[in-house]
Amino acid sequence: MRRRPLVYGHRGASAHALENTMAAFARAQADGADGVELDVRLTADGELVVFHDDDLDRIAGRPERIDQLGWPQLAAVALPGGERVPRLEQVLGETGALLVNVEIKSPGWRRVRDVVAAVRACVARCRARERVLVSSFDPAAVALTRIATDLRCGLLFHARQRRPLRDAWLAPVLRPHALHPERVLVDAGSMARWRARGYQVNVWTVDGADEVRRLAGLGVDAIISNDPAAAAAALSGA
Repeated sequence: MRRRPLVYGHRGASAHALENTMAAFARAQADGADGVELDVRLTADGELVVFHDDDLDRIAGRPERIDQLGWPQLAAVALPGGERVPRLEQVLGETGALLVNVEIKSPGWRRVRDVVAAVRACVARCRARERVLVSSFDPAAVALTRIATDLRCGLLFHARQRRPLRDAWLAPVLRPHALHPERVLVDAGSMARWRARGYQVNVWTVDGADEVRRLAGLGVDAIISNDPAAAAAALSGA
């Protein structure tokens, strides 16, 4: 019998709590997720923080960029619901045995080595290597993770990219452990190609019971969903 896909909470259980916050990760854990997906960026003083956007505008209504703030300044920023921006170290320390997909948001070529090194060091401090997978849309971040760390890595891609990127032409060069396609790129043909090349396939962002069951039927390894409880419920009836 085929194993059901793992279920990751996209930025935590972001359908029910503010994305990329401790509340969202706690909710995902309480809802029975196998893991959480999150985004990391470097602050101006080199702290690794969990935040999706390059600035605070959408979440906090402020114009500052994450990479232009020091950690003390960012830690003081109030997010909706009284939440705060967490550091990756805090998330790894408080998520128990949950799997964690750490997505590196590209810092540009000048700092990509710094962010990969910071992720490696943080995971080592937290003794979380066995439960962490690093992913990125940035081929340089994937390559450096593969070459310069002992962490598993995944290549992210989406349907609006140019064909070489959306068809993962770089994968044989980068040699990631996993591919992380947008859900609309996944069908029987693509799954057969990726499996033949030995990749794990972790799909984002999957909401809706029919889509969860479609992807499970194709044999994907993991589903990344805004509502992990609903995804798990759909799988239990698959």
